[in-house]
Amino acid sequence: MVSRTLFGFGAHSDVADGPELLRMADQADRDGLDLFSLSDHPYLGGRADAYAAIGFILGRTRGLSGLANVTNLPTRPAPMLARAVTTLSALSGGRIVLGMGAGGRWDRIAGMGVPRLSPGAAVDAFEEAIVLVRMLSGGGPPVTYRGRYYRVDQIEPAPVPAPAVWTGSVGPRSLAATGRVADGWIPGHAADWRSERYRTSRPVIDEAAAAVGRDPGEIGTVFNLPGRITDRPLTATRDRDGRWVGGSAGQWVEELTTAVLEHGASGFILFAPDGGATDLVSLGRWAGEIVPAVREAILSR
Repeated sequence: MVSRTLFGFGAHSDVADGPELLRMADQADRDGLDLFSLSDHPYLGGRADAYAAIGFILGRTRGLSGLANVTNLPTRPAPMLARAVTTLSALSGGRIVLGMGAGGRWDRIAGMGVPRLSPGAAVDAFEEAIVLVRMLSGGGPPVTYRGRYYRVDQIEPAPVPAPAVWTGSVGPRSLAATGRVADGWIPGHAADWRSERYRTSRPVIDEAAAAVGRDPGEIGTVFNLPGRITDRPLTATRDRDGRWVGGSAGQWVEELTTAVLEHGASGFILFAPDGGATDLVSLGRWAGEIVPAVREAILSR
């Protein structure tokens, strides 16, 4: 569950970009942002490993939470993933969110020696993994689990609660799984609250949650949000396809406040217009001008 509106930044960092990523994380931490996110593509040799980088950044910051946006589950088996995220949670004081994905680029994933799964099987494994990570967290007696894709025998859970689980679900089956077992949803393809993808996808989550007795309102929606922060207002803040392109700080504040109050947005992760990491100047304006104003606007309503 996302209990308050969260604001962060996202990056897709190559190993060579490490110093810049660390500067961004340090600045975001000083400026009071809530989280940072890193993509997880372990089959790309030049890309920094998401969980190694998250652990390193958590160790040098005080308030930022870390998120793999989203974890490439087929390459990170659920029992080991449970150990990794509970350890990060224990060492950071709970500053970790477990982003989960079923896996998309299967040609590259299979190239790492991982058995290829059909789309349906990948979603079933994804739901099992979320359940198993939770079972292997929070203490209690040894766990024996007999799923179709995961099986463990008498494994002791970590004495640390499982972190919140946010998914990057796109298709109907994975959206329904999100409704049944997850805490949050990051709409795929940078879809926002005015998009057709959001309008057709969110009801699938809500219906699946209600069907198992969950309150759909407890499943937050956190948006990956690329866009420019301009010095002057733009004539149009959305393109001809209706996609957000950015605008002045005031235009951002108006749009995000509306997203929270009228569309139930739970959080926003800033990206550059091309979907990559934003620059330090824009990150500073995001944290120093836009985020405080949105927070104040939300509280005043």
